[in-house]
Amino acid sequence: MLVWSRRARRLTSAAAVTLFTLFFLLPLMVILLSSFSQQWNGFLPSGFTVDHFINAFRGAAWDALFSSLVMGFAASLFALFCGCWAALALRQYSVHWQKRLGIIFFLPSAVPSVSVGLGILVAFSQGPLQMNGTVWIVLVAHFVLISAFSFSNLSTGLARISADIENVASSLGASPAYRLRHITLPLLMPWMLSALALSLSLSMGELGATVMIYPPGWTTLPVAIFSLTDRGSIADGSALTIVLVAVILWLTVKLERLAQRLSNP
Repeated sequence: MLVWSRRARRLTSAAAVTLFTLFFLLPLMVILLSSFSQQWNGFLPSGFTVDHFINAFRGAAWDALFSSLVMGFAASLFALFCGCWAALALRQYSVHWQKRLGIIFFLPSAVPSVSVGLGILVAFSQGPLQMNGTVWIVLVAHFVLISAFSFSNLSTGLARISADIENVASSLGASPAYRLRHITLPLLMPWMLSALALSLSLSMGELGATVMIYPPGWTTLPVAIFSLTDRGSIADGSALTIVLVAVILWLTVKLERLAQRLSNP
């Protein structure tokens, strides 16, 4: 519902700021404070240190960050490729069939990630496609969980591209491959970058499915954070959380800025 009066807008803005502060900013500030704490037994930490951040960039923590980046980009690029071709293929159908067939891509996002992880673990633990105990099974899980968001972004982008542009190119003798390479994909690039940013943030922060299927000796940053906090190393886990949030925000901002430049040349 739209808010028209000045008083109602102020109340709505105040409520939004309050909710944002209570449920996002305040917990994040507590995590940030914990990441610098030496010991926290009272209302506030009894001492501060940067050792937890130093530990975050060496040893197993650094390996987990590198693994998260590699897995995030691999799964996101694969989801972007498949989502792009699926959106292009479904565009040839009527709106009715686009909605029906598009539901297939959104089904995994309606299932809890733990259930997705369990299903993938059972499906790929035997037979010719056995991937249990390898990083490939993690890649499959991340792809399944983020593919819906890539498909959704790209479908929205294609819907905003006028069909007249391709029709004019076709009337001038441009082949389908030429139209795709020189017209459709360049116009779709801003949405592709937005889809990549969203998929990357979701993949790098994924825990529910990953914690069930990750192979021995290999972990992502969310799994490392979960393991540290489970062992009682709250400060180290908090430092890794801040690093994860900072990396995701930096990558997202960079990709979104690039997308805006391409959409507004």
